[in-house]
Amino acid sequence: MKFFTFGSKDIGIDLGTANILVTLKGKGIVLKEPSVVAIDRKTGNIMATGKDAKDMLGRTPEQINAIRPLKDGVIADFTATQLMLRNIIEKVEKKYNVGRPRVVVGVPSGITEVEERAVEESVMQAGAKEVYLIEEPMAAAIGASLDVAEPSGNIIVDIGGGTTEVAVISLGGIVTSYSLRVAGDQLDKDIVNYVKKEMNLAIGETTAEQIKMQIGCAMSPMTEMSMDIRGRDLVDGLPRNEEITSLQVEQAMKESIGKIVDVVKSTLEKTPPELASDIMEKGIVLAGGGALIKDLDKLLSVETGMPVYIAEEPLDSVVRGAGKTLEDLERLKTVLMNSRKRR
Repeated sequence: MKFFTFGSKDIGIDLGTANILVTLKGKGIVLKEPSVVAIDRKTGNIMATGKDAKDMLGRTPEQINAIRPLKDGVIADFTATQLMLRNIIEKVEKKYNVGRPRVVVGVPSGITEVEERAVEESVMQAGAKEVYLIEEPMAAAIGASLDVAEPSGNIIVDIGGGTTEVAVISLGGIVTSYSLRVAGDQLDKDIVNYVKKEMNLAIGETTAEQIKMQIGCAMSPMTEMSMDIRGRDLVDGLPRNEEITSLQVEQAMKESIGKIVDVVKSTLEKTPPELASDIMEKGIVLAGGGALIKDLDKLLSVETGMPVYIAEEPLDSVVRGAGKTLEDLERLKTVLMNSRKRR
């Protein structure tokens, strides 16, 4: 039986806590935007999505609400997610003349049935013809060019905005996995809290994210880096400039990075021996934005005694995997979660 025949109107979506990425069959990645939406409180209409809305975070007047509708990789605000998805799918449909598309969406492996339905319904309401879900670590592994259909073990660590997904994959299925709700967003919060406690300075999460990206590291750096930050003095309430070093940022993130390392180790401990020997040989693959944290690969290698590789374009792994699944569906249909097919 033919699973279904895909035409050219197929879309893969990485519905991330931090960013939404869309891939179109035959075109590759056609949209990459922050998962933020700005809504007019009075009318309920969308004012902006993506980067324009992200620039409004923490800066909006009362009548505009700029929010991130996804939290820990799942929908926290159903209405806002629906509006954002509809807006994004409409943008793609209009620009590339796509009719009602079939859509494959990457979701966290720890998603509940209620959350699953919320994602499916949001995408259907946004104008999709059919919706199929794929677990993010599986999509990331496919996107990182691991051959998931083979009878040998691969391990992927996908560190996104809301969740860290660790999965051992073999024969087109997830053998063992763990979904930890500690990832990029938590690291930003850790930096905000550290700066508040140690430097008496209030900064926003956008500034914290810049600090993490510029000088964040998972191990004590050989050469100390620093950057100037501006925030509000917690004593007199006035703006103040301060210097923060990479060593301080490492201290700030230490506990959360430790949790990520522990989850990788405990997933490895649960791996069947035959697959464990494959993994020892092939090593660990890191994907997601968190893979870009300086020296995280080295730290994981030291802690597990295994080689660690960063996927090519780690931020795009999940959406690339969704796209590749669309292209080779007959072979990869086992990787899709048992989503309902609707007309």
